[in-house]
Order: sequence, then structure tokens, then C-alpha cells
Amino acid sequence: MPPSRTALLCLLLASLNVLSVIADPVHIPLSRRTRSVPVDLKEKARLLRIKYGLENTTSVSTRGARPSRRGSTASIPTTNHEDDSDYFASLTIGTPPQKFNVILDTGSSDLWVASTLCTVGCTAGTVLFDSTKSTSFQDGTAGSTVGLGMETTISYGSGAVAGTISQDTVTMGGFTISNQIFLDVVGVKGNITDQDISGLMGLAFIGLAQTGATPFWQALVNNNQFSSPEMAFYISRSTNLNAVDVSGSVFTLGGTNPDLFTGDIEFINIPASSTPTFWILPLTDLSINGKSVPSTSSSQAIAAIDTGTTLISGTSANVQAVWAAVSGSAPSKDQSGFYTFPCTSKISVTLSFGGKTWPINEQDMNAGQDPSDPSLCLGAIFDGGIPDNAGVTWIVGDTFLKNVYSVFRANPPSVGFAQLSAKAGGTGSGTTTTGSNSGSKGRDTVAMTVVFAVTLVALAAWHV
Repeated sequence: MPPSRTALLCLLLASLNVLSVIADPVHIPLSRRTRSVPVDLKEKARLLRIKYGLENTTSVSTRGARPSRRGSTASIPTTNHEDDSDYFASLTIGTPPQKFNVILDTGSSDLWVASTLCTVGCTAGTVLFDSTKSTSFQDGTAGSTVGLGMETTISYGSGAVAGTISQDTVTMGGFTISNQIFLDVVGVKGNITDQDISGLMGLAFIGLAQTGATPFWQALVNNNQFSSPEMAFYISRSTNLNAVDVSGSVFTLGGTNPDLFTGDIEFINIPASSTPTFWILPLTDLSINGKSVPSTSSSQAIAAIDTGTTLISGTSANVQAVWAAVSGSAPSKDQSGFYTFPCTSKISVTLSFGGKTWPINEQDMNAGQDPSDPSLCLGAIFDGGIPDNAGVTWIVGDTFLKNVYSVFRANPPSVGFAQLSAKAGGTGSGTTTTGSNSGSKGRDTVAMTVVFAVTLVALAAWHV
């Protein structure tokens, strides 16, 4: 091949590589719903154990995608729910579209919404999906897809749901999957739905999906709808405990929002020996008040990064070791698995996953006053009943994630963290430690106009 043609081919290939960052991401604002009644930490702990298969739960008794666009990003408004307990955003299902709020959960993989056929546990005022009003809805009656119409029960940290495996058009942030599998829920156990929340969107990998469906975000990646195979979170902290809904958090599909972080994004790959299920990372260091707490696990400590979990949970021995480093701490008399400490004490915690050290704001480490002694406060790191030999030894939730900008990347499967920008009001410094593993740059340079023009030529032959 002549040198000039070789150079042209290289330019074409380079242009295709930058195609994934040309379109702006879609940024989905999140809101937060708060309440004056304190969160039931004991119930939160019990439900988390159910979610990760650490406690049995009674089941609830009941009765091929086409992308809409290529290479884009969306930032989606997200709402804080019940004192930073959960975060939800809006999507639509059906033709014509019906709008619902769903919890965003990187600790599970199924999509479900409550149905108008719900007869068990659906809260009064919940917005319900009416399949009879959607011309694109399928539930297996036509026999078009294997598995449609099957009854399934899914257990979560917040209870369980049961319903029928169904299929319809789902859209979030302008992205659409025309034949998305989801659970049309007719029974709910536990405090999951309410006037604001109609369902849940699982954002982990297909290996966790109890419906067997490809998660919505993975379907978008597989169909090349994203500018970059990433989704990202800015999770805000509550500032008004009396407000019903507090906006400000942002969920981004297809890339990142550069206004919400500063510096590089440090990506850490999911352990290569595992088939992706949860978003897991090695937890290489946990320090409290400046002192590193050695892991009690016989092997490498592994942490699941879970937006659907409010606090931080660990094995009994690891959690005990953490609170042993705090003067005046003791197991709570009223809240099983929790530890108390003097409210006047400052609890400074940092986490590292193999590179930078990420601090947690002291106020996030305080889960509220102990019911039996107002001079004592409950710590946000608790014993979740995780077995010492479990594959996951820590579950890292919003107590940590409020302090970083977090990015979940499909290829290679990895999780990245960055320092929050001044606009995001972050506190994490992201101090680099010895042997740090800096990841990709958080902000990609947009291609020059001339390269974009060449890309269009390449696309004419490549376009599917």
C-alpha cells in the first residue's frame, strides 16, 4: 500500500476512535426526597442483608433491541430520597410513553415497575404502569420471545417484588431500547414503592439479572448508543431535612459531566478472574483517624460499589476492627450490627482501592443519634452479617459515594473516582498514595473539524 494511503487509513482509524467522544453526554439531574421521621437503620440493615443473599425472605404471592440514536451522552436529573437513602430518576415505558420514577441501583440488574394489576403492597398514590394503554407491550401472549409471561420474584435490600416478565419500549434521557425486558410487578413486599417511586432500574451486569434480561445500560452500550461506554454519578448530600424533594444530583449516561469533577478519573479494573456481576473493586486500605485498619479477611478485601445502599457494610470482624480504633465506641444496644461513638468525637475515614486515598466527610460518618442515649451517635459503617469467606467483604454505598464523582465503565469493566468540583461542593481530596494507579483522563478532547469531516467519510462505509 502506498505511504499516502497508509497515512489516510491511519487518519480514518483515529477518527473512528474519537467518534465516541464527539457528542455531549446526557446529564440527568437527580432530586432528593427527605422526611422528618428518622430512617429506620435496623430495617435498612436487614434489607441490605436480603439484597446480598445474607438473609432469607418470604416470596411475594401473586398471580431484540433497536437503538434510537448513536454516540451520545445524557445527564439525567436525579432525586435524593428519604434522607440520602436512595436516588431516583425518571424514565418512560410504552407507546405512548408513560412516565415513572425509578431508584438507580448499581447493586442489582433488573428493571421493574409497579403495574395497575398490583394487588399486594403497592402504596396508595404510586404511579402505576398500565400495559393495556401501550400498543408496544408484550407479555408472551403472542409467543414472540422465550421467557415472556413467566412469573418471577426478585429480592432486594428494600424487600421483594413479584410479577410477570414483559417487554416494551423504554426511554431514559433520550436513549431508547424498543424491546426492553422488565418485570411488570403485581406484588410488593417491603417499603419500596411510594407516591414518588414506581420501580427500580438495576445498573449492574447481566450476570445478576433474575429476569435474564440485558440491563438497559448494557443494551445501550451493545448498540453503540453511547459516546463512551460509561455512566456516572454525582450524588448530592442532604442540606434541608424538612424538604420533601431535593434536586441537584446528576446521573449521566454515555460519558461524564466535566462540570461536576476536577482532575483525572482514577479507574480501577474489576478483578479479571471474575465474571462481571456486581461492580466490585479491591479495597486496599481503610484508615480511621489517620490509622490504617488491617483487614481481617483471609484474602484480598473486595468491595461492591452500590448506589442503592445507603451506608457502608462489612464483615463482623472487619467492622469490629474499624470501631476498635475509635475511643469510646461500643456496639449499639438498640441497633443490631451498629456501633455508637461519642457525638463530640470526629470520625475521619479514608478508603483506597489501589491508588488514591479518598476521604469521607465527617458528617457522612454520623448516621444519627442513638435512640437510647442522645450523647451517643451511630456510625455509618455497620456489621451487615457478611460471611468472612464471602466473595464480597464490603458493600460501599452512598456514605462514600457522596464524596466522589463515580464512573462505571463497561469496557474494560471498571469503576473510576474523581474529586468533586467546587460547583459540586465536594470534599474529597483524592491524595495519591504510593503505587497509585491513575486512570483515564476524565475529559476527552473533542475532535477537530477536519478530523470530524474525515470521520463522516469513514462512517458512510461503516454505518450499520
